[in-house]
Amino acid sequence: MRDLKVHFRARSGFFGSTLIRALDGVSLELARGETLAVVGESGSGKTTLGRATLRLLRPTSGQILFDGQDIARLPEKGLKAFRRHAQAIFQDPYAALSPYMSVRQIVEEPLLVHGGFSVRQREAKVLEALAQVRLSPAAEFASKFPHQLSGGQRQRVGIARTLVLSPEYVVADEPVSMIDASSRAEILYLLKEIQLERGLSFLYITHDLASSRHFADRIAVLYLGRIVEVATAVELIDRPYHPYTKALLEAVPEPDPKNRLERRNVVQGEPPNPARVPSGCAFHPRCPLVIRGRCEHVRPELEQVAPGHWVACHLFPAQATDNARQGE
Repeated sequence: MRDLKVHFRARSGFFGSTLIRALDGVSLELARGETLAVVGESGSGKTTLGRATLRLLRPTSGQILFDGQDIARLPEKGLKAFRRHAQAIFQDPYAALSPYMSVRQIVEEPLLVHGGFSVRQREAKVLEALAQVRLSPAAEFASKFPHQLSGGQRQRVGIARTLVLSPEYVVADEPVSMIDASSRAEILYLLKEIQLERGLSFLYITHDLASSRHFADRIAVLYLGRIVEVATAVELIDRPYHPYTKALLEAVPEPDPKNRLERRNVVQGEPPNPARVPSGCAFHPRCPLVIRGRCEHVRPELEQVAPGHWVACHLFPAQATDNARQGE
């Protein structure tokens, strides 16, 4: 993704409209076989980013390069071939599956849409996909309907549907948020196992920083449509720089009885309206470390403050210079 922007028009009054900058200049790379987690509050633009990379949304400007091909401007006729290689796992396993279709029909549908498979080949691929997501005996699950399955089993059916075309790139949009806690780890371990087996690339959209540390290779923090910090998962969790990232980590619950008695330093206030993004650094109205006279007027750009660790914050240009000197 190179300077990717996605803007919408929302109605304002009877005849007016307001510009919504859902994504406002996002640049990221995702390597083959890598998992990149995108985290942030609701409304930060995470799902819009995932949908744009699948061309479910047409970008306002910028590039989306997939194996060197810019799919941002790809005509509709060319999208079918692209989507054989790019699929999605949706957040809600109850809404993502048709209650009128059997599991066999749900998993088989992508094969019918893209064509080129005989009846016998489709049956074999459906059963193989169900077995790979640990729904066995596969033939028995294939004959069931969604209402006969638990939430975790439904999500496994959704994953099987995603995998049946053998994609290379998968957008996993909050794939475990609607599942009970006992099944979340199982689903994430399953996805990791499939990734290692098939060499998949994941864009993992989540609120859960704890799961990002174990599932993702790198984490990108998104705030009001802009990247504010990017680093390897371990580096970002252990050494966050941006005040917003630190606030997100402070909000992660810990099983400690002392939390009943101590007030935690969570980020104050609510995210601003994306139709009226603050000038300068968009986070400055909520930032406890705001630099008056600068953060309100100058928008920070991503700068490397450590090897592979990028931050968009006026607090850290000096840190980046010090790191560069130490490396000489």
